[in-house]
Amino acid sequence: MFICKRISLLSAVCLFFVFIFGSTAAGQGSLQVVDSPQGGKIVYGPMEGAKTQAEAMSQFLRNVHNNCGEKPQVGKVFKVRGTNSNAVFYTVVNHPQGNKPRAGLLIASGGANGIEVGAVMDDASRFGSTVNPMLTQLFNEWHPASGGQPAGPSGGGPAPPRPLHPVVAQDNSASASIPAGWSFKANGGTAIVTEPHYNVIIDINLVRLASNPSYNQRFGGGGMGGGIIYPSNVDLVRGFPGLIKEFYRVNNTRLDFQIASVEPMPAPPGQRCAHASGRGLLSSLNAAPPNIAQKDFPEIEALLCTTAPGPMGNYMVSLSLSEIMAGHGDMERVTVGAILSSYQVNQAVVAQEANAMAAPAIAAIHQIGAAATARYNATQQANDAQHAGYWAQQDNNARQGQAFSNYLLDQTVIQDNNMYGNGTIGHGTAWNSTADALVRADPNRYEIVNTPNFWKGVDY
Repeated sequence: MFICKRISLLSAVCLFFVFIFGSTAAGQGSLQVVDSPQGGKIVYGPMEGAKTQAEAMSQFLRNVHNNCGEKPQVGKVFKVRGTNSNAVFYTVVNHPQGNKPRAGLLIASGGANGIEVGAVMDDASRFGSTVNPMLTQLFNEWHPASGGQPAGPSGGGPAPPRPLHPVVAQDNSASASIPAGWSFKANGGTAIVTEPHYNVIIDINLVRLASNPSYNQRFGGGGMGGGIIYPSNVDLVRGFPGLIKEFYRVNNTRLDFQIASVEPMPAPPGQRCAHASGRGLLSSLNAAPPNIAQKDFPEIEALLCTTAPGPMGNYMVSLSLSEIMAGHGDMERVTVGAILSSYQVNQAVVAQEANAMAAPAIAAIHQIGAAATARYNATQQANDAQHAGYWAQQDNNARQGQAFSNYLLDQTVIQDNNMYGNGTIGHGTAWNSTADALVRADPNRYEIVNTPNFWKGVDY
């Protein structure tokens, strides 16, 4: 598995993908609440006062807000084809119950008796394995007159999640629940999930280094060792198309993304996130794109997050992206949500791997593996090149930048081999004329320090 960098952005990924929602009391007196044998809850019944499905969903989500203490983060509403129903995944943290993340699915249906809703919910850690039996139980008890139940493959509508089983990464850094026969490759908290015929591809927490163009122009850099060069202060919603293309370009990959919608998302402190959906196609940058009509592009959901830039203009870009091949959306869309809702990271393992692979000063940036991404033609291309020498390259860039700065300022780093008369060695930066005079006066004590011998934290 190839290696790339990762920031701890799982909370932002959950807000986009996991669609978590808190347990809601039956804010409407006519709603029925049933405890699932698996431990979750099932809610269904008429939504009094609602005249449209949108109003019913809004009322239900307000109940979630009131009971959980925060506004739910709503995913993309999708039409249940072949029925008069709409459905949505959403996320929330239940603050009154110990800040627990909850996961579920809300369905609204317009029937002869008015607008009805049905929902299933559970703890995020269990949702991937309990959502399927909860949906079965829901539709055994809830029968809206309009046929609100999402039809299976024969009915033409979105199918319920496939049966899932738990899997754990080889390094124990992450876990998820996936259908039988699907592949789960993870290292250091980053994961790739693929369906056996590559009809579904899910990349979670792929991370790349980025730098501001102004930094590269000033110091003559090349994108920090081939990384992304993109302004960090661009509005992330407006800059989403360019930044995601640059994310793949540095890996010699082209992304033709026909974005249907893009919106800002809540993010951890010091970060920004944006979510986009539409259709897209990944292909090699050095080859002509496949002759495929845009309508046949895979469905794409993407979450892009950036950190604040550091003093040298560097920042990190994290991407989580799911691809569902054309014609498989209704069959796999809910399964993808269930898989992502079950995704968990073992932060202790990630931190241990980061400490083993990065210096303490940069241990907050977790180094993890990014596996090869399977593409439309059922081949896997590398998501990222080997970055084993990344941190050494970063240090070298900093040394070279300081050396260039010294050149512009007419300065030289010198070494004093006997600072206090007791053999103590020290470094200092002096004007070129002063440095030359010291070395000529006492060459045994003073010497010019070349760039590779700069001391970190002292000379740069």
